[in-house]
This record gives sequence, C-alpha cells and structure tokens, in this order.
Amino acid sequence: MALLLSQFRRLDLVEDALGDAVEAASRTWPVDGTPDNPAGWLMTAAKRRVLDRLRTEGVAQRKLPMLLTDAERQQEGARTMADSGSLVEDDVLRLVLMCAHPALAPESAGALSLRLVLGVPTADIARLFLVPEPTMAARIARAKKRIVGAGIPFAVPDAAVLPERLDIVAQTTYLAFTAGYAPGSGPDLLRADLSGEAIRLARVVLGLRPDEPALVALLALMLLQHSRRDARVSDGRLVLLADQDRRRWHHDDVAEALRLLTGPVLAGPVTPLTASYALQARIAAEHATAPTADDTRWDRVVGLYDLLLHVSPSPSARLARAVAVAEDRGAAAGLAALEGLEIPSSHRPAAVRAELLARSGDTDAARAAYDQAIAACDNDVEREFLERQRASL
Repeated sequence: MALLLSQFRRLDLVEDALGDAVEAASRTWPVDGTPDNPAGWLMTAAKRRVLDRLRTEGVAQRKLPMLLTDAERQQEGARTMADSGSLVEDDVLRLVLMCAHPALAPESAGALSLRLVLGVPTADIARLFLVPEPTMAARIARAKKRIVGAGIPFAVPDAAVLPERLDIVAQTTYLAFTAGYAPGSGPDLLRADLSGEAIRLARVVLGLRPDEPALVALLALMLLQHSRRDARVSDGRLVLLADQDRRRWHHDDVAEALRLLTGPVLAGPVTPLTASYALQARIAAEHATAPTADDTRWDRVVGLYDLLLHVSPSPSARLARAVAVAEDRGAAAGLAALEGLEIPSSHRPAAVRAELLARSGDTDAARAAYDQAIAACDNDVEREFLERQRASL
C-alpha cells in the first residue's frame, strides 16, 4: 500500500487496485501455482489496474508527474513533499503519518491507520475504541473519503510540525500492539508479528525524537508486555500469568524496558498521556521483576492502578484494578471493585466476575457468568479456556 501510494498518490485507486490484485491472486495462484515473487506479482497487478483506471478516467497524461521514482521525488524537493532527508524513510510509518494528518479527527486517524496500514480487522478496532462495529466501519469509510477529498499527500511533514502528530502516532502504535497482544477475534491468542511491528514503528519514531517522553514510556510498556509472548500459549492453550514458565520470558526485553523507565527522560513532569504509559509500564514491571507469581507485590499494583485511574480513567484499567484487588484483598473485594462495570463488546468483565464468583464458592452464579463470557468471546483460544473453566466448576 505504501509503495503504491508513493507512486500514484491516490488512496482510492491504490486501495481498490490492491484489493483487485489480491482477489485475482486468490483465484489464480491455487491453479497456476504461487509465483516466485508473490509481493512483486501483487505490485505489478495492482499497478496495471491503477493505470487502466487512470486511462479510463482520461487523465493519464495529467497523472504522469505522479509516477515518479524516489530519486525523482527527492529532486523535486518541497514541491512534492517537505522531507528534506532528515525525516522518515520508513514507508509504513509515512502511511501512518499520512493518516495522522490534522485534517482527520484523532479517533478517525487512529482507526484508519489500524485498518489501512496494519490490517487490523474492523471488529477488533471497534472493540479497542469501545464502539459498535457498524459505527467503526462508517468512521473508517469517512476518513478515507476525507483523505481523498482533501488531497492529503502521502508525505512527511517538516520537523517543526511532526510533534503535533506524535500523540496520534503513539496512540495508534499502542492500539496496534494491543490488537496483536490480545486479539478480540480469530483463532490466535496473540499475533506476535503485529505486536512486533508496533514495537518496530515505535523504535523508528523514537529514532527521530529520542527525547520524547511518551515514546520512551510507550516502548517500555510494549517491551514488558511483549516479553511474555512465548509463555502465554502452550500446546495451543492459554496460560495464565500466574502459571507461565518465567524462564520463557524474554528477559532482554525486560532489561531494556527497565532502563528506559529509569532514564532521565521520564524524570521530570510529563503529560497525562506519557504518565498513563509510564504507569502501565510500572505495573508490568512489577510482574516482570517478581521471581514467582507469589512474590508479586499486589498492594503496589493496586496503588499504581489507583494512580492510573486518576490520570487516565478507562473501563479496561478499572477491570485490571479489580483483578489486582482480588489478588491483594480477596475475591469479595474484587467483586466489589467490579460492581457496575461493563465494557461493550468485551467478554472480559464477565470472565473475571465468573472467576471471582467461583473463588467465592457461588458456583451457580459463576456458571451463569461463564455462559455470558463464552457467548461474547470471539477469540477461539480464549473461548476454549473459558469453556474449560466452566466445565471444571
């Protein structure tokens, strides 16, 4: 997508042409065999479709200046893009920055990046933003039309205006990581490649803005969460944090994250966004540095969640705090902390409630809560786990 946009600058044509190319591949490759260079095949097929469309529109001659190579674009300088050579050379990040244009509302920019750039399913994006799927689909469609209608370029702004897009880029990166770390749907408990791509993007942006506190805190948070990737699944089954083999955690990721958290960049006053990332990272660090699950300082975890809810309140943070309260003070206290909490399109509040009711000995209520969670769960691995938990009552 990014490479095609760099040539044609027309999001509507590029997206349609790439979709047609993928559709053609799904029909022909099973019959003719997969080509030696699948990506090259798709690029060539998509280019042909774009050019056919341009000819049909009768504007091919006027569009020829857009068919420039990277070298030609650099020679054109400020006429085509503001990049002086000191900014982004990463095509995927350029696409994210295009979506983060000030002409788009922040929530639309983030949603469009997740769908267009990183391929997150619309249903999962809707869950991340806590809205119904049709609402999210309409929001993404409007954002695409806005990019085309406003002529937003596939380009990187001058360094002076880059900071105004960093918050959106950071939030999009974190949402992409979350979509990989805890997919709301599909057959996989985690999509490590998507989480890894989010971390890569954070590193690229941090290379441009090495003293940006939000990026430092965000990278630390993602590294700590990502460090557990190999221990979260065993034989296709979910493994709870308390039961994970901590020898399988990536301790180099943990060490890097702890260095980031204790660095001078986060020593001074920070924005609420940075504080929310830093607090979540410190919560993850409590788990990462505990030798065993029994050694976890749940009292400190609860205190950090209290701060997080003060700085950046959210239903997800409240749910996580309820889990920590239950570990620190017992199931009854956890259930009290859950009182009245609902997260649209999420099975997790019901799943936590079911676990705590089971610990309290209220088997009938636990079974009903598990039924509610199972009905709402679209992730195959998590649903299978919930079914096993219910069967064990």
